[in-house]
Amino acid sequence: LRASDSESSVVFLQINIRVTTMDAELQFSINPNTTGQQLYEEVVGMVGLREVWYFGLLYTDTKGFHTWLKFNKKVTAQDIKKESPIQFRFRAKFYPEDVAEELIQDITQKLFFMQVKEAILTDEVYCPPESAVLLASYAVQAKFGDFDKETHRNGYLAQEHLLPKRVLDQHKLSKEQWEQRVQTWHEEHRDAMLEYLKISQDLEMYGVNFFEIKNRKGTELWLGVDALGLNIYEKEDRLTPKIGFPWSEIRNVSFSDKKFSIKPIDKKAPDFVFYAPRIRMNKRILALSMGNHELYMRRRKPDSIEVQQMKTKAKEERLQKQLERAQLENEKRKREAMEREKEQMEREKKDLMLRLYEFEETTKKAERDLQEQLERAACLEEERRRVEMDAARLEAERQAALLAKEELARQAEIQLESHERLAAELAEYTAKIALLEEAKRTQEEEAENWQSREDLLKTREELHMVMAAPAAPPSSDSSHSSHSDHEENEENNSYSAELHQQDIHDHRQEEDRITEAEKNKRIKEQLMSLSEELAQTRDDTRKTQNDLLHTENVRAGRDKYKTLRQIRMGNTKQRVDEFEAL
Repeated sequence: LRASDSESSVVFLQINIRVTTMDAELQFSINPNTTGQQLYEEVVGMVGLREVWYFGLLYTDTKGFHTWLKFNKKVTAQDIKKESPIQFRFRAKFYPEDVAEELIQDITQKLFFMQVKEAILTDEVYCPPESAVLLASYAVQAKFGDFDKETHRNGYLAQEHLLPKRVLDQHKLSKEQWEQRVQTWHEEHRDAMLEYLKISQDLEMYGVNFFEIKNRKGTELWLGVDALGLNIYEKEDRLTPKIGFPWSEIRNVSFSDKKFSIKPIDKKAPDFVFYAPRIRMNKRILALSMGNHELYMRRRKPDSIEVQQMKTKAKEERLQKQLERAQLENEKRKREAMEREKEQMEREKKDLMLRLYEFEETTKKAERDLQEQLERAACLEEERRRVEMDAARLEAERQAALLAKEELARQAEIQLESHERLAAELAEYTAKIALLEEAKRTQEEEAENWQSREDLLKTREELHMVMAAPAAPPSSDSSHSSHSDHEENEENNSYSAELHQQDIHDHRQEEDRITEAEKNKRIKEQLMSLSEELAQTRDDTRKTQNDLLHTENVRAGRDKYKTLRQIRMGNTKQRVDEFEAL
């Protein structure tokens, strides 16, 4: 309870509200008379949203069910769990048929992007592994911006929730290997959020609200309510609908207790009847049917003035952003070119420094070799002198020996009486002379060798003169206010609504659509490449029922829009009969 008016003494209550969007939390107060419409308008005003027809406020009722806030009733008159603050979640209630054509504001794209991403990561919407990796790379680009190798270094994705747990469990890849694959595609992306949604909207479970129902035979089935119509699914397969009814074929929707009836435009066709387990569920089916039908019809009429103005403004804003991005890209390219030129100059500088260092090392080595040769030449000269001195000494000794021999011979002639003694001395000196002769020959051979060494020395001196000359350095060339409320009267257990079909154009145009992968060759190639790569690491024992169903659809060449065309074949009566036969 809060405050009073001092002048009138009127006591009033203030109710605390907390609204959680996909990326923010809003807290404020309202008075007890505030309607759901007034609360919603306050929220969208805070968010800055003008495409108000897609969204709503979810709350948890007193029985624990998630329920959409009714706009035509007071907030306090609804079955809201009593707490303070009262909790609401701001979420998309209806989905566009084609995000690229219908989502106008950037904030609308962002809100859808975050909600769809959460649904995929929690496996609320089935996404095959190859698409999950590609979508993860767009989600990364939406968060981190265009890839920049200087900013986005290894490990920048380490704390990110990138993929559904199912996909991680099915493949033998480490966290780092998953991050590398996501980074590879991040490097290519632009306009991430819209591209993410364009791929996501082709997923079979995207934008579908599922309800458990039974036909008259009691067969358990799923009813899918989406932007294009009502589809019937078998109990074990929520990927591939079996029967489809576009909104353009439906004239009236109504329920009475647990029985839900749909009257076709074709008056010859019987009513399409099913049974829900709870009245509450029928109320929700009715509200979603009316809201989706209204948007379906609106899309097939000329745009209102308000929408035209919004589109014009959004186009101008996006054009301005494109110009700014182009300017940034141009500046980035210039910066990268300058960085490449700088790196090239650094490489050339390093190359020149290396070549200069190598030249200096070569010069130093040549100088060392020359010094060694000079030192060896000096040693050889000293050796030559020693040999010459030895040769002279030996020659002198030889001459002395000859003289002694001659003297002995003379004395032998004179002194015949000492012949034997002198003969012995003669023999001794003769042997000594032979040794000296041998030494002389050795010295002569050394002298000849020395002459060769002198020639070598002369050559080395010439080399020294060449190396001493100045060397030339090496050269280089371096150079909403209109939000429709389709909620039922809770006091009644029955309700009926007419769905008008007049003044629409090309009401079955959705049947001509093709997937984003079929339209975009690059995305198709990316998905094929990822599929082939992941197949090599996949553990087939971990496949879920949805994986098996998806694989069979791919094998049979089915996709979301081909299936849509198939399940709408034949007239309405045939399809109602087919439903009753399930």
